Amino acid sequence: MPGPAIDLSGKTALVTGASRGIGRAIALVLAQCGARVIGVGTSIERDDQGPEAEIAAAGGVFRGLSCDLADRDQIDAMIARLDAEDTQVDILINNAGIIRREEAANHSLEDWDAVMAVNLDAVFHLTRAFGQRMLERGHGKIVNVASVLSFQGGILVPGYAASKGAVAQLTRAFANEWAARGVNVNAVAPGDLSQTLCH
Repeated sequence: MPGPAIDLSGKTALVTGASRGIGRAIALVLAQCGARVIGVGTSIERDDQGPEAEIAAAGGVFRGLSCDLADRDQIDAMIARLDAEDTQVDILINNAGIIRREEAANHSLEDWDAVMAVNLDAVFHLTRAFGQRMLERGHGKIVNVASVLSFQGGILVPGYAASKGAVAQLTRAFANEWAARGVNVNAVAPGDLSQTLCH
């Protein structure tokens, strides 16, 4: 394994949506940089195809926590579990997201609510909860995964586009309040590197 570009030894990073795709890649890179990684997914603790073996093979430390991010009670229970274990989250990556494709005129309220619950509500919930603890310590890093559709709107994905547009603005709101207090809140918009948000 090549040496890390950034040394995160001694840090703990929590990554949502870590089972696959972008979240899995983020978890691997953080582990390669020396961070202990907590991966959150709907069934990640029971997923034999999850990133644990890959990260262990690369010399990293990974722990999976199952949590349905559409369920506020499950989010609270996960946070309480980590608090009870005295687990300090130094880096929070809000990556998990879902999409429902349908023409705007036919986009159901059920699909709208489902997308907002995971893509926006959970981001606010987790950022607020772990951010409070970071503020108490005077340091912390939070990265939200937005989308190129935060800026473009997209086609056939009104709920997803709205949720990701809101994530971009929510990131700015938290960053404006917390930057001077040692907690950095940023967002990245995969799909177009020129659309990266940094604050």
